[in-house]
Amino acid sequence: MRAVGIAPVELERADADAVTETERPWITLVWNDPVNLMSYVTYVFMDYFGYDRTHAEKLMLDVHRKGRAVVSTGTREEMERDVTAMHTYGLWATLQKDD
Repeated sequence: MRAVGIAPVELERADADAVTETERPWITLVWNDPVNLMSYVTYVFMDYFGYDRTHAEKLMLDVHRKGRAVVSTGTREEMERDVTAMHTYGLWATLQKDD
């Protein structure tokens, strides 16, 4: 049975690239602290995030020298998970919108 008088309607779809460009991702920051050894921080980045030693050491040195490092980016929920994991390892971490 065919409906009479009803024309097909084209729905306008949001451009996925435009949505992505306007929505800033969230980031997880790990902050320097006077407690954890540099080797331990490197280990955490390798163990939790799966970073290779070179990348993990670069991030650890950013934490040590600059006071903080962005260790992951993504949705707010993902960054909340990463911050919680960093706290579990004993690291000081926060999340925020990317600049």
